[in-house]
Amino acid sequence: MKKNFLLITLLLICSTAYTQAVLTLDGCHQKAKDNYPLIKQYGLISLAGQYSLENISKKYLPLFSLNGQATYQSDVTKMPVDLSSLPIPNAGIPAMKKDQYKATIDATQLIWDGGAIDAQKQITKASTDVEKQKIEVSIYSIKEKVNQLYFGILVIDEQLKILDLTEATMKANRDIARSMFRNGVAMQSDLDQIDVELLNIDQNRTEQLSIRQAYLSMLGLFIHQELDNNTILQQPDGNIAYGNVTRPELSLYQSQRLLLDKQESSITAKNLPQIGLFAQGGYGRPGLNMLDTKFKLFAIGGVKLSWNFGNLYTKTNERKLIVNNKNSIDVQQDVFLFNTNVQLTQQQFEIQKAQKLLAKDNEIIQLRNRVRKAGESKYKNGIYQTNELIRDINAENQAMQARALHNIQYLASIYNYKYIQGN
Repeated sequence: MKKNFLLITLLLICSTAYTQAVLTLDGCHQKAKDNYPLIKQYGLISLAGQYSLENISKKYLPLFSLNGQATYQSDVTKMPVDLSSLPIPNAGIPAMKKDQYKATIDATQLIWDGGAIDAQKQITKASTDVEKQKIEVSIYSIKEKVNQLYFGILVIDEQLKILDLTEATMKANRDIARSMFRNGVAMQSDLDQIDVELLNIDQNRTEQLSIRQAYLSMLGLFIHQELDNNTILQQPDGNIAYGNVTRPELSLYQSQRLLLDKQESSITAKNLPQIGLFAQGGYGRPGLNMLDTKFKLFAIGGVKLSWNFGNLYTKTNERKLIVNNKNSIDVQQDVFLFNTNVQLTQQQFEIQKAQKLLAKDNEIIQLRNRVRKAGESKYKNGIYQTNELIRDINAENQAMQARALHNIQYLASIYNYKYIQGN
């Protein structure tokens, strides 16, 4: 019972490990995006935008300031009236002190700013979106690198399969040659030639496995996962849908236009007046009564209107500059779409070419297979040399390798088209 339990547990562990070792192209794309170092910048941009919005919102809070001042002046205001002739004791108007002191607490509260703060918020949000879209564009480019590594490994996998088939064919014919050698109708050199080919196959396999491990290591860095030669890569499907370009660059252009729209709205807002409340409380000499020479508490409050007309001088040019920037973005988008459509057209021809090559590959392999089988029959009947048989086997091997390469090229062309398209 205990042995059965251990066996089941071992099988489950092996099954889990096997499942983890199987990769798909879409899965690699997602893992590469999730683990790309630049993705951390995405969160930092969001935080920066959030902090900026909070700071802008605090402009609606009352502002307080503490001020102190001590001055000495060469002259003071005096009343040009002489009351000394009046029959009143100590008649006269007291003179102001030349040394004056004042400490105040000032408070201001914004009531209406013409929409300037709201415009700043909208600009901050739009700027944050632009930065995020730039990150999306940068991250999207890693798909191409993942595609190159993934399909490069698939090509090697197909070549390894063909090497296994060729090795099996060579070993089968070596058994035939050994039997013929024992019967005295073949020479040792026949066996040696086949053994050389088997060594070449083994050497080629070692080289391909080394390259595969290098590609897997690089792919593992992108998807943040440790991979070895036991990792299995599934071939993606060959489905393709022709359509419009949906690249993240287009979203970037749109977000840049939106930012310019918000900047244009702020031009109107900053040219409107601002209304606010103010209050001041203090202690000093003199107070509000300039003729009182004693230290006094004082307070003042009211409503304040301010209107900066200096922005009106640049208003027209600022709007023209925004229109010019919008036109520049339109040109950039048109150039991008033109170049992208050229690449899509070229990729369509690559897909069609690969389809035609695959159709011919199947015919060539059928013919090479027939030639190889005929050569094996001739070799058994003693009318074919070993080097001629090896030539036929290698020719069939090359035909199968060509088909495998064209098949992966076909799939790679489809996914290159999807990458260029933005699918």
